[in-house]
Amino acid sequence: MPAMKTTTNGEAKLEARHRPSGENSHFTGDGLPFGEYVRRTTAMLRRVHAGVPELEKIVAGNAPFELFPAGEDCRGEHKPYRRGVLLTHGLTDSPYFMRPLAEFFAQNGFRVMVILLPGHGTRPGDLLNVRWQEWAKAVAYGAERLVEEVDELYLAGFSAGGTLSIFQSLCDTRVRGLFLFSPALKISPRARWANLHRLYSWLAPSKKWVGIRPDRSLHKYESLPKNAAAQMHALTQELNSLLQVHETAVPVFAAASQDDTTANTPATLEFMAHASHPSNKLVLYTTDTKKIPPGISAEKLELVNSALPEQGILSSAHTAIVLPPDDAHYGADGDYCNAIHYYPGDMEKYEACNNGHGSVMLGEVTETNLKAGILRRLMYNPNFAALKVSMKRFIEALP
Repeated sequence: MPAMKTTTNGEAKLEARHRPSGENSHFTGDGLPFGEYVRRTTAMLRRVHAGVPELEKIVAGNAPFELFPAGEDCRGEHKPYRRGVLLTHGLTDSPYFMRPLAEFFAQNGFRVMVILLPGHGTRPGDLLNVRWQEWAKAVAYGAERLVEEVDELYLAGFSAGGTLSIFQSLCDTRVRGLFLFSPALKISPRARWANLHRLYSWLAPSKKWVGIRPDRSLHKYESLPKNAAAQMHALTQELNSLLQVHETAVPVFAAASQDDTTANTPATLEFMAHASHPSNKLVLYTTDTKKIPPGISAEKLELVNSALPEQGILSSAHTAIVLPPDDAHYGADGDYCNAIHYYPGDMEKYEACNNGHGSVMLGEVTETNLKAGILRRLMYNPNFAALKVSMKRFIEALP
């Protein structure tokens, strides 16, 4: 793909995808049955993406969805199902990232609902005006619909979806447990000032953006507006204020990468150290399995070696937790390459990553890994099968 075009004054050229669609900055599902919410959201996605290549693949991957468990063991005492789980994707992502987890939960007796957060799944420009409260409304809606069908309500989230899941659990006493994957509990304080661009961005619209990139992925934005970062900061601030006065007493399963450069892993470790349930479990991907994080007891911790040189993997990554290696788009042989850390500053390495030229390593975008050679950000979990085993053991031990 050619480099992003620029204007005569050197500003990155904004395209249609960098403007709001007018259809996806607010949550509009309140009061709808979940099936109708899925239908309307799918129709909206089809309108916004009309005319683009691979339309049906994009819509199918970005749309909210639901799954049903099979067998008598999943029947509830007071509702149709015993357990249900609401899955929430991360910032700039889509429900596509939750599909393998959703299938795992359905296979293990859970009624499953997966939502689409406002601003996502359509175009990056829809994140220009969204507020975190709209994301929280979507999660609250999903919890309401799910609790109508299940005796026990669980929440699961990836990255920002993990943040929103904890937030909902602190406001909703019906939540019986949490599943968190690379939860974003703390981000850079600089994000607080991200929306100061509004004082001058009318002169230079590109100043509204942290990064303007090609957006090559079918189910994830590469371009990121500053407003999205500001909303994440506001959400984490609100959550951490609640955590000062509310204890997380429900069972928590968490998985995170020690090398995460997006979410603050020490904040996750601190959260897990203060979460009080005896069934809690943290799976931590690390290049040093002999280094035990302080504050977490050994029986609640599972250290997994994330350096797999025989596979060209230097470490795990924020993006490398919830998808299996055989994922058709982001997996080991997938058709997408995450190389946006080179764009546009080093187009030679960017093209080398995307074209598979030379020796390309996989891992998190850390200074150490970048010095090792050409680096793709890892988008899949080579230990996904083992992660499912750990989750199954956690579920079997639930009260």
